[in-house]
Amino acid sequence: MTTELRELRPEDWDEYYSTLELAFGGVAEAPEEHELWNALTEFNRFFGTWDGDTCVGTTGAFSFRLSVPGGALADAAGVTMVSVAATHRRRGILTSMMRRQLDDVRARGEALAVLTASEPVIYGRFGYGAATQQLKAEIDTSRVLLSVPPGTDDVKLRYAKPADVHAACEELYARRVSERPGMLARQPGWERLGLLDPESERHGASPLLCVLAERDGEPVGYARFRIKPEGGFSGMDSTVKLSDLEALDPAAYAALWRFLFDIDLTSKVETYNRPTDDAVLQLVSDVRRCGIRVRDSLYVRLVEVGAALEARTYRAPVNLVFEVDDAFCPWNAGRWRLKGDLKGATCERTEDDADLALSVRELGAAYLGGHSLTSLAAAGRVRELRPGALAEAALAFGSDVAPWLPHGF
Repeated sequence: MTTELRELRPEDWDEYYSTLELAFGGVAEAPEEHELWNALTEFNRFFGTWDGDTCVGTTGAFSFRLSVPGGALADAAGVTMVSVAATHRRRGILTSMMRRQLDDVRARGEALAVLTASEPVIYGRFGYGAATQQLKAEIDTSRVLLSVPPGTDDVKLRYAKPADVHAACEELYARRVSERPGMLARQPGWERLGLLDPESERHGASPLLCVLAERDGEPVGYARFRIKPEGGFSGMDSTVKLSDLEALDPAAYAALWRFLFDIDLTSKVETYNRPTDDAVLQLVSDVRRCGIRVRDSLYVRLVEVGAALEARTYRAPVNLVFEVDDAFCPWNAGRWRLKGDLKGATCERTEDDADLALSVRELGAAYLGGHSLTSLAAAGRVRELRPGALAEAALAFGSDVAPWLPHGF
């Protein structure tokens, strides 16, 4: 078999995307989704593998700015649209695409690559570690009550067409990005994602609805959601399906959740992607009736170890030498001395004795503060070479809030 791996050309995008859809079950996306992803594609960052005139492999990357601990935004490659045709699997195509892509990311000067995994088992061998989680909840609002903070009644809520208040919602979202690691600063064009509402994706629910929270005439939060009628003629068991919610303060946040709980003829609120430390868990009267589930979300790969560790700050002073194993990107392998605190960090190569030994995958898992180096050590994936070094590193790498990816890509 002779295949060619090459940069994607605009005229080949339809076949490229059809290959991707076939690999994920063969169901074509709605035209508006198709058009949006075409518009967002950075063609010099997307690669396809071709067998003659047939596309048999796909991968790409978006140029992102990712919030990291300390509130800074780091350049990151958002790896996306990865697939290999079922007819061409186990022939090295995926490995060759990952090789080409990470070399390209490094050449662009980006220290991080991130992705969401359709199959988590695939990406560990390329150095990606599961760095964030997302919370799914199915809240029985007929039996669960909310306890709201003072000031909640001062927040005014109003329905608005999503498109009419989209600019205000985007501004609110942007103000939240630096407050939580893992969030993406939306680049031009990505604001359209929040309004994407194809009928094929509603699964019997209403079109997208929006409620804006205001105080003294200024927006302080929003919720976008759908309502799925259930329960026959009375509709008493209808479900509120929350798409996204952002608020600038606890009162605005609670006002939005209280509204969602109190919508007439509904008995459940479902949300599939919230932070694992979402404050709603502290507002509810009975968390056991909230149907909580947690799953993996964002995977992080340090493409340049030194630059990546310098891009974030550290919750406590740290001065440690890491022995890093990285078979797929060998330029990262070796010893690195990290010195850092809340103000900044340096990370340089050293010949000094190592304090901790781990692979780049574990560094990726711990990078945003979502997984403790202590728990990774308990699983045998981090080795402490100097007594006390593990506790020092685990404290420094932690985050005050759970990292979270608010939407896919």
